[in-house]
Amino acid sequence: MINRQLQLESVIFTLKQDLPTLFNQDISYSIYTHDIYFADPVNKFKGKLNYRIIFWTLRFHGGLFFTNIAFDLHDVYATDLNTIIARWTVRGVLRVPWRAKLLFNGYSTYKLNTDCLIYEHIDTWDKRPGEILSQFWQQG
Repeated sequence: MINRQLQLESVIFTLKQDLPTLFNQDISYSIYTHDIYFADPVNKFKGKLNYRIIFWTLRFHGGLFFTNIAFDLHDVYATDLNTIIARWTVRGVLRVPWRAKLLFNGYSTYKLNTDCLIYEHIDTWDKRPGEILSQFWQQG
């Protein structure tokens, strides 16, 4: 039990280090299983290669479409020995003349296997995808 708690704290520490900079640098993939399942309101897939691609895509599109983009991590905590919650906000300024602002909140639910590796990552957003896209047309 003590060993599991230490492993859990290590995963939480890694998430706290990785998530705030995910738009600027790659995350550590050592805390995820090879067949990790990911889902958010627009994506669903399985596999570490696809997981790596989604983070590369976030960095690429973040730099391409935004003059400023941030992932504000508010809290990361375990609800039990097998589940971690991360609460966050994504905010940015689009690279358009009217400097539209993007803002939405969400949380990530991570499920851990017996080896204390994340096998599932589910993102929940406070806005529907269409509501987020509509922010692109609003004056900043």
